[in-house]
Amino acid sequence: MPQIIFFIVAVGGIWFLYRRFVRDAQKLTEKSRRAESERRTGAMGTLVKDPKTGEYRVKRDDE
Repeated sequence: MPQIIFFIVAVGGIWFLYRRFVRDAQKLTEKSRRAESERRTGAMGTLVKDPKTGEYRVKRDDE
């Protein structure tokens, strides 16, 4: 019985780490694509519209 519990916990931990790895890889890929696009066009950043104020601002990395 303890082996089954250990196996379930190990599989859950591996699944969690896999999902985290995939999420981080997607973020890194998106950041790389954005940087490449900015380099190609000569832009200094990506502008996004603030829905509350209606003003544009430079997009932060954590968005």
